Amino acid sequence: MPLICLLSLLLLAISKAETKPNILIIVADDLGYGDLSSYGATDLKSPHLDSLMAAGLKFTNFYANCPVCSPTRAALLSGKYQELVGVPGVIRTHKENNWGYLSPSATLLPQALKKQGYATAAIGKWHLGLDEEAHPNTRGFDHFHGFLGDMMDDYYHHRRHDQHYMRLNQEEVSPKGHATDIFTDWTTDYLKSRAGAKEPFFLYLAYNAPHTPIQPPKDWLDKVIAREKGIDEKRAKLVALIEHMDDGIGKVVASLKENGQWENTLLFFVSDNGGQLNVGGKCGKLRGGKQDMYEGGLKVPACAVWPKMIKPGSTNFTALTMDLFPTALEAAGGEAAVGIDGNSFLPLLKTGMQIPLKRDLFFTRREGNLRYMGEVSWAMRRDSWKLVKNSPMAPWELYDLAKDPLETTDLSKTERKRFSDLGEAMRAHIQRGGSVPWQKPDQ
Repeated sequence: MPLICLLSLLLLAISKAETKPNILIIVADDLGYGDLSSYGATDLKSPHLDSLMAAGLKFTNFYANCPVCSPTRAALLSGKYQELVGVPGVIRTHKENNWGYLSPSATLLPQALKKQGYATAAIGKWHLGLDEEAHPNTRGFDHFHGFLGDMMDDYYHHRRHDQHYMRLNQEEVSPKGHATDIFTDWTTDYLKSRAGAKEPFFLYLAYNAPHTPIQPPKDWLDKVIAREKGIDEKRAKLVALIEHMDDGIGKVVASLKENGQWENTLLFFVSDNGGQLNVGGKCGKLRGGKQDMYEGGLKVPACAVWPKMIKPGSTNFTALTMDLFPTALEAAGGEAAVGIDGNSFLPLLKTGMQIPLKRDLFFTRREGNLRYMGEVSWAMRRDSWKLVKNSPMAPWELYDLAKDPLETTDLSKTERKRFSDLGEAMRAHIQRGGSVPWQKPDQ
């Protein structure tokens, strides 16, 4: 073979090896561990998410940083424990019930990826602050098309406390239709606009489904009721809302394929916390759900898909939401992030193997109202042992998840040495978080 041909092949191989993947993170809102058919649901059809689970690496031991919205999102985008970037609780539109302030000094994932040559976009629910210093455009996203506030009071009117929060960057917009469809359409529009672009993209797509209000389109609800004979009406509404979101995710994947982006996209899917039990959510056989520090509030469905890189399968590797930051950054060619708490699991994605990370895991949630009064609930894991204070008024409990994954037997009285050891680590972490403001300084 002529030398020039060999050189051409070598340059082509190097070019392919150095191609940075597009990165897409899809976040569902309050999707429980048992609310996909690939995680055991028998009254629910989620073919598109099930296909992603089958096409990539399905996690059976993935944890949200917090059992409620804002803190998990802050951890995901910062790679740090949420209280260390000022978001120990839910950021809300009313100051008197606001329990977080995203630290202006925190480096977010889009800012880190922009240094690697990425175009960055956020679509959907933000829930990390309304002020200019917290705006997605300020925090590294070139493009924001979504809901700037926290929860929506209505999927069709797109308001929160009668305030309008739909935005295209800084501009107010008034789209028509169901929020899930709107976010899906905005995503496919963005992906189409990136077709053929030289620079890779990072897209953070955050649906507000299946968060309350449980408000599925009527045709989706009718389909569930017709198929699942005798299903409880409350459960039927939630199933329909989840199936509708699943269909939207299918359209996003189809758009990636149509635009020629699929083969070079690293896709993560995850829920921000466990399912809300009182609206029909299911967390498998796990104890508790959304708001709880028990496994049902923290363990969530998750997968990673990267065609031609990730070998399909499942893993019980323990990962946390904040681990997505260093994993994505390393996949993009960036150096290991310094000063963060998350750990990259990129070796697991590339080889199917990774030595378990020897680290303590901490979970924090601060909340208001008359039940919590601004106090904090906590949990931590060390290997299979879990220390839990499920509410500020509850006692500390200790479980061995290896023998008792459903958290039925509190061992705090019989395993005093272990209880003391974990308690010492927990106190040190609490002190660490106490140095970071979680309220905006008075101007």
